[in-house]
Amino acid sequence: MFRRYFHDIIIAVEAIMANKLKSVLTALGIIFGVAAVISMLAIGQGAQKEILDQIKLVGVNNIIISPIVDVASASTSEEDSKKESKKFSSGLNLLDVRAIESILPTVKQVSSEIQLNSFVQHNQIRRPTVLMGVNPSYFSLFNLSLEKGDLFGPIHEQTGQSVCVIGSSVATLLFPAENPLGQFLKVGHNWLRIIGVLEKRDVVVSSSSAGLGISNTNDQVFVPSKTMLVRYLNRAIMNLKMGEVSTSMRFFGGGRGMSIARSMTTGSDQGTSVETNYNQLDKIIIQVKETEDLQSTTEILTRMLMRRHNGVADFKITVPELLLKQQQRTKDIFNIVLGAIASISLIVGGIGIMNIMLASVMERIREIGTRQAIGASRKDIIVQFLSESTLISIVGGLIGVILGFILAKLIMEFADILTIVTPFSVLVAFGVSAAVGIIFGYLPAKRASEQDPVESLRAS
Repeated sequence: MFRRYFHDIIIAVEAIMANKLKSVLTALGIIFGVAAVISMLAIGQGAQKEILDQIKLVGVNNIIISPIVDVASASTSEEDSKKESKKFSSGLNLLDVRAIESILPTVKQVSSEIQLNSFVQHNQIRRPTVLMGVNPSYFSLFNLSLEKGDLFGPIHEQTGQSVCVIGSSVATLLFPAENPLGQFLKVGHNWLRIIGVLEKRDVVVSSSSAGLGISNTNDQVFVPSKTMLVRYLNRAIMNLKMGEVSTSMRFFGGGRGMSIARSMTTGSDQGTSVETNYNQLDKIIIQVKETEDLQSTTEILTRMLMRRHNGVADFKITVPELLLKQQQRTKDIFNIVLGAIASISLIVGGIGIMNIMLASVMERIREIGTRQAIGASRKDIIVQFLSESTLISIVGGLIGVILGFILAKLIMEFADILTIVTPFSVLVAFGVSAAVGIIFGYLPAKRASEQDPVESLRAS
């Protein structure tokens, strides 16, 4: 039985080889359909990987609180502004951090963040850097690992010691041939002892990434937050600099955020008003114990900070994971639409196969009648024509898979979109192409088997 059907398949192969051009044109719909499905699924996989990588970068279950320096832009109506007349806010500060740690039971860990653009120098090599004042928990919040050395701990934080942890790029540039651990580094006007080096992290920082708290840690220097406040930058206290005494108060009234700076300069009769950021902290990063608590914790944080800031909305709360998951849902819908459009190509290709095979049946009536006259059964005729359509579809599917790989590569090269071709997408596309050949090839095969051999020979 098998040998008989194998003979039918051989006849189908011979028919395909005898009509190469027609077979290639028949397979084009399948080729482009499979290529489109694979490339679209590759775009979807690439988008999903980017989202998952970003979730790892921003940390799991993190909430980011950042200050709104220009509160005037946040004012929406004159009525609201009248209600907020002459309200005072001290901005984001360490007291907010302590309150969050002690009050909210859903919070796992909290870290403050203070950023300062500065310069780092060692052995005549000087380069710009971002100095980050953070708590010890900051590194676990953002999944930062050490390449060598140690992270600073609670003792360093409490005493404000002059220690630092540097990024991998800083270590490579300043210490190309020596171990940086224990070395002293000049950052700004202070010397810091290096106690650790972070592992290199592959990250592309865009405008959207910055809003989610993602930064290039490879080029940064990290110090305890108290070290930063004591030795570098503390916006919450009076500044004494070059004989100039500057005292600042921040009031909000008349619907406009108004910063009043009164400066008394030696030898000067006239003060100048300067718009300044009076927030002690640039960010507060909070990690919640469970993902389910993100929404409720965000609502409680909003109410708590509004109360602590006297009803002044001078902060914003961002939940990176929820934003990223929302982006992922949007991209998933977009990829489903793209996949559906690409799948239509396969259906069109299947219809093309059916049309060509139906035309082929009409052209080959004499061949069908001759085969039936010498003993071929209806099953033999069905196997022969079904084999033709299936083989065309399978070969087209194989070519389409190769073309899909090429298309995915070209999209990544020229459109700068990450594409990942997975074995699952290849199997799905190839399986669908084979199924299309069988499904759309059955009707022509059945029609061929139903031909009357006498009528077929007479028609020829």
